[in-house]
Amino acid sequence: MLFFFVIYLLVLDMFLIYPKLQFTKKRKKNPMGNCIPSLNKEIKSLPNDAIFKLPSPLPNWPPGTGDFGSGYIDLGGLKVCQIVTFNKVWVIDKGGPDNLGATFYEPSPIPDGFSMFGCYCQPNNKPLFGWVLVGKDNVGEILKNPIDYTLVWSSESSKFKNKNSNDHGYIWLPIPPEGYKALGHVVTTLPEKPALDKIQCVRSDLTDELEVESWVWGQGTTSKVNGINVHSVRPQERGVKAQGVSVGTFLARITSDKDDDSNKTLSLACLKNNKFSTFSSMPNLSQIQALFEQYSPIIYFHPKEKYLPSSVNWYFANGALLYQKSQESNPSPIEPNGSNLPQDGPNDGAYWLDLPIDEKNKEKAIKGDLLNSEVYLHIKPMLGATFTDIAVWIFYPFNGPGTAKLGLVDVPFGKIGEHVGDWEHVTLRISNFNGVLHKVYFSQHSGGTWLDAPQVEFQNGSNKVVVYSSLNGHAVYPKPGLVLQGGGDIGIRNDTAKSNLVLDCGKNYSIIAAENLEIIVPAWLNYTREWGPKLSYTLGDEVEKIESSLKGNLKGAFEKLVKVLPNEVYGEEGPTGPKMKGNWNRDEV
Repeated sequence: MLFFFVIYLLVLDMFLIYPKLQFTKKRKKNPMGNCIPSLNKEIKSLPNDAIFKLPSPLPNWPPGTGDFGSGYIDLGGLKVCQIVTFNKVWVIDKGGPDNLGATFYEPSPIPDGFSMFGCYCQPNNKPLFGWVLVGKDNVGEILKNPIDYTLVWSSESSKFKNKNSNDHGYIWLPIPPEGYKALGHVVTTLPEKPALDKIQCVRSDLTDELEVESWVWGQGTTSKVNGINVHSVRPQERGVKAQGVSVGTFLARITSDKDDDSNKTLSLACLKNNKFSTFSSMPNLSQIQALFEQYSPIIYFHPKEKYLPSSVNWYFANGALLYQKSQESNPSPIEPNGSNLPQDGPNDGAYWLDLPIDEKNKEKAIKGDLLNSEVYLHIKPMLGATFTDIAVWIFYPFNGPGTAKLGLVDVPFGKIGEHVGDWEHVTLRISNFNGVLHKVYFSQHSGGTWLDAPQVEFQNGSNKVVVYSSLNGHAVYPKPGLVLQGGGDIGIRNDTAKSNLVLDCGKNYSIIAAENLEIIVPAWLNYTREWGPKLSYTLGDEVEKIESSLKGNLKGAFEKLVKVLPNEVYGEEGPTGPKMKGNWNRDEV
């Protein structure tokens, strides 16, 4: 939301201008970023054999005619299998996130006839929960041995030496034959080159370009000298029609403080699903229902939340109105199923939705109806249809005002930040090899956060994901507490907590779109205009209310803040629906 972003920048500027203001003690920096509540616990190195498992055993998935849940996916002559068990190759006890080191693994056991594409690596600050693909050539000439290896890095001449071990690690880059690409590295504890048949390279037409995803281990970018850095990688192009397939391997490079992680120089590739258009690896309808039964989010609302969700049909049936430009005095009631909404077309400002005119019905609509809430599922093939994303969309008739935190003082923004209509979502990323939940995306205003399954809270021993909705603004977070959009003790509050206000998404849902299924699309999904009007406020009235609650330096600081706020900040555009969001056809960012 533009308003919150601008407020954040200006409040941060105020902090720099008024250094003598007293603030509460700074929280310890969260290694996962300021979008996640601090747990106030020291992060410690975990045993390398600490393996994460979902809280509850998975069922047998309903039968289907495709590859889903079979353990194997055909990419068009190349059959791949997702391996989640490993042999430990080498452990380093320093460097990387939290300076706790990393562990390098190779997949084991590998099914007969399949070959390794590369090793796996992850930091020592989280339980083992990884995977790599192995492949089998079903047509010939797709896989070939490398012609040689290049030693990327060795711990022999590095500052990274284990405290209690003399073992050294060696990271090797396969040199592929002409017309083939390498997908990963080999890691050994001996200085001799690995055997040429240790790993396989893939014919170029079954590969795609990749990009750096996140830092796994190494010296980081602050080192003044050349050093090793290991990153996870992913396909460069990701979306519902993108064919790139993650292999699960890592990229190792000698980097320096001048490196910009340019993808032009990356020495590895990812796979490509040349059988993508058939969607043969995607779950069918009964399998999707079974998956959602397993993982459907449990959303907790703050005990002070006044603006709860509802179903779209409830909102329409309770007096929501359709307005048309130049005919504002004669709005139309919306049919309960949205059948009279304009379909498709550009978001040109010609139409918008608003609350009922009658005050009693307006107040009812604003509060929503938790008992009549419904969530809406968009089923997306991702990473070359080797994963399924279930995007879970939640509708709120009204978004409440924001609150700023200025040190010890909370400053409510009055009406500022309010708008009609609010769409939020949570996305579940599930492996099509076995139906295992791998990641969860928590949408937060104009951005969001991906978390691996081990970082997620689950509901009472089940596999249902626990989600916390922030007070008034409805951004979703993985933990309860205060999340401050800003720096130190200055920013916009996002408060989350458990309460008796709970939405079990699995109880009432509908599938509104699926790339691989024939779905009856609700009329409101193709409504491309705004779900609320542009709200404008009288600047003087709102500022006067806020200033009256401030004294001394805080009042002066706020007055200075107000003078530089552009007028458009005091108006909120109504949001568009799910289909108009950038992540509808692309990956979450």
